[in-house]
Amino acid sequence: MSIPADARQSAWNGYEKKESVVNINKNDTIIFFYNIKIKDKARQMKYSLVKAYVNLDAVEKNILSLKQIMDKKSKFMAVVKADAYGHGAVRVAKKALESGADALGVARLGEALILRQAGIGAPLLVFGYIYPDRVAIAGELDIMITIYNLDMAKALSQAACSKGIVLNAHLKVDTGMGRVGVLFDPSHSDLQYKKKAVKEIKKIAALPGIDVQGIYTHLAAADHADRNYTTLQLHMFDSLLHELEKENIVFSTIHAANSAGIIGFPESHYDMVRAGVSMYGLYPSSEVDHSKVDLIPAMELKSIISSVRKVPKNFKVSYGMTYETEKETLLASVPVGYADGFSRLLSSNGYMLVKGIKAPIAGRICMDQTIIDVGHIPDVKVEDEVVLIGGQNDKTITADDIAEKINTINYEIVSSLTSRVERIYV
Repeated sequence: MSIPADARQSAWNGYEKKESVVNINKNDTIIFFYNIKIKDKARQMKYSLVKAYVNLDAVEKNILSLKQIMDKKSKFMAVVKADAYGHGAVRVAKKALESGADALGVARLGEALILRQAGIGAPLLVFGYIYPDRVAIAGELDIMITIYNLDMAKALSQAACSKGIVLNAHLKVDTGMGRVGVLFDPSHSDLQYKKKAVKEIKKIAALPGIDVQGIYTHLAAADHADRNYTTLQLHMFDSLLHELEKENIVFSTIHAANSAGIIGFPESHYDMVRAGVSMYGLYPSSEVDHSKVDLIPAMELKSIISSVRKVPKNFKVSYGMTYETEKETLLASVPVGYADGFSRLLSSNGYMLVKGIKAPIAGRICMDQTIIDVGHIPDVKVEDEVVLIGGQNDKTITADDIAEKINTINYEIVSSLTSRVERIYV
């Protein structure tokens, strides 16, 4: 059966097609796909089943609060990797820059390309690995790359020279995180690893096609109450910088502080700090001194009731029948599941807010739906608001509350939200 053209057009009323970059192929060709964007924001909000409300004013206030405790000479890098920890990279990056951020940080080249395609021209550092055959894109779009070691540097140097370009780069030093970077392991002989690291960095700095403008390390335990390991890392980093300076190897930008470093270790601020989770109003851990800076959570996560049913005692719920009602009650379906980033570990192990009252999760969380028990809540009906993160009346669920339930961290709760969760900016 064919559909009349005017009927097809009517179905698209209130919508527009908008091109956006989603991929870059091996020939450095930018590929465009059509995304559907709703013109009417009220309509967009109405028809989204799961909505993350992102308060950009809270992001701004958090940045300003962090800058108040920073070394005044230090620059501010807004870390917007992982789609700005689930908050939406483009909108957050723009707000961060308006609020005084000097640079942006991402984990992958693809994340950097999205920001550049959105017209964001601020200094931009990629923390993650770069394939050598991607150097032309990085060079053309003025994206700074990270170098981990001499072998990586040689490969990037060769690729850059073959393209006739010079890559702007920062050098990563491993002072105890144990992941990537020029190895400077505090568990071994200080002198041995210092000499080896200096020798390797001298070779990297001399390579053609690479301009090593910055050097940085990452703090593994700055969010712990015990300060000893972080103090050791910073001592190692300072010692290495001193030895490099004696060899006339200096850098325009030195950085080490993550969110926990910003809050608890002013000696780690150097020329620039990297604010990640704190920018979104979340503290790095419960062990960080919260009194030093006032942070406002920037995200609320909400859905609706999609079905309400009265069920008898001993009624089995969801996959595996792991939950059985203890009495006659009302069960409500909420159209959110693990495909939205709502962890399956919350199955029968969490709650949501309905009319400001806690509604426990009943049974296993499905890909697209979660069942809650609302038998104790009066007048629940279809399309009532359900709060997963945020406040309702005088009750609140935080990302930390959820993280504690499933033995993880608040970072994971917000950054796990998938693309089908509509971001609404308020």
